[in-house]
Amino acid sequence: MTAEDTPVPALMPTYLELDRRQWARLRGDLPMPLSEADLAHIRGLSMPISVEEVVDVYLSVARLLLLQIDRLRQRSEDTARFLNVPIPGHPTFVIGVAGSVAVGKSTTSRVLQSLLSRLRTGWNVALVTTDGFLFPNQVLEERGLMKRKGFPESYDVKRLMRFVTDVKLGVEASCPVYSHVIYDVIPDRTQTLLRPDVMILEGLNVLQTGSGQRRSRRLISDLLDFSIYVDATTEDLARWYEQRFLTLRDTAFRDPASHFHKFSLLTDVEAVELARTIWRDINEANLIRNIQPTRDRAQMVLEKGPDHSIRRIRLRRI
Repeated sequence: MTAEDTPVPALMPTYLELDRRQWARLRGDLPMPLSEADLAHIRGLSMPISVEEVVDVYLSVARLLLLQIDRLRQRSEDTARFLNVPIPGHPTFVIGVAGSVAVGKSTTSRVLQSLLSRLRTGWNVALVTTDGFLFPNQVLEERGLMKRKGFPESYDVKRLMRFVTDVKLGVEASCPVYSHVIYDVIPDRTQTLLRPDVMILEGLNVLQTGSGQRRSRRLISDLLDFSIYVDATTEDLARWYEQRFLTLRDTAFRDPASHFHKFSLLTDVEAVELARTIWRDINEANLIRNIQPTRDRAQMVLEKGPDHSIRRIRLRRI
């Protein structure tokens, strides 16, 4: 047999893929702690989510996370015993949730926050978005980055890294708060955390390795205990963004305090045209260049179909 005849060994796929029916079987005996009324408060703008989807998908995700959290706590206790030092308080388990604009990251994060806090009575499950770590509009304007908002260079990555590091170290950590009404970081307002049991960190950039600038020695993803990427086709994302823009035009944009109040006066044709332009020039460009390349760094990928429901789950093997 020549070298050319030698069979090439098959490579094991990086991810294990399961459809929704297969995944639903993995929830075990976890009870469903959320009612339809609870979901009504959790749903994002134009982001449908049903009790059935929580049962089929999110309970199994929660069960896996609980196993991972227990393992982290046990490892922390084992290390303390090995070093012969007092066992510290439980370490914070940090979950990163990434994905495109309009994919439903916030809804996914709120569902997980509600499930984990109810499945473990007394747990403090904090939710933090990386929007708060965008540079203030004044800084972005000075640097000519207002049309690059959401791109890697628009974030104060050093401050974000310091915040997540403090959370992992168990010291009091504060982060800026962002307002989607004024489209800016709120001056002098912060969210303070002190040793939460779990922190969910949601944002476009939680799995990114940096921009073309000099990269720091450590990445945000180095501090994540588990990471989830919410995925969908570019075509579906563009359609969802357009639908969301029209909904905002008729709701939030009508607030005189809204940064985008002028858009509330647009006709349907004008609103659709503007939404498509923003998607093409900003959000899609950022998605293709900076966000999609991080998908294969996630430990779990939740793949959505055209109706926004999760139809396939990919779980990293290695």
